[in-house]
Amino acid sequence: MPAALRRALPAGYAVLEAAQGDLNRDALPDWLVVLHRPDEAKTSDVVSHPTKRPLLVFVGGAGGTFALAARTDNAVYCVDCGGLMGDPFTGLAIKNGYFTVEHSGGSAQRWTRHVTFRYEAATGSWLLHRDGRERLHALDPEHGTATAATSKNFGRVPLVKFDIYKE
Repeated sequence: MPAALRRALPAGYAVLEAAQGDLNRDALPDWLVVLHRPDEAKTSDVVSHPTKRPLLVFVGGAGGTFALAARTDNAVYCVDCGGLMGDPFTGLAIKNGYFTVEHSGGSAQRWTRHVTFRYEAATGSWLLHRDGRERLHALDPEHGTATAATSKNFGRVPLVKFDIYKE
């Protein structure tokens, strides 16, 4: 991750994951950065007070500069939101103006949740594109269920208004 981005991160956080790609389809490198508090395992309570993990969207500019284009504290699950399997955050994926935040968790009853956002050039923002979920039992993985909600189900939801904690 470029030093200019590291300097732009808010105090009190560490980088959990960073991914580079073209988030706004301008052919310049952009970055997604997921932050966490170093003491989150001690402070987070999934039921009453999850310690939230910011997701920052940095877009690239001329001369290798970057600008913070969006921030949300509600797109990445907390450290203890995964049940017995532990931290549910599994990664980020970026492809041609889309990005996905990936999670999995549970115990015998396992789940995944992949939330995808797409860039909208007209507004210069990212909108919820797809919210995909899978559920299965560890002893019977072939008979799991998969569902996916799209904008036909939830309408226009900007990244900054999306809340993974609300069902």
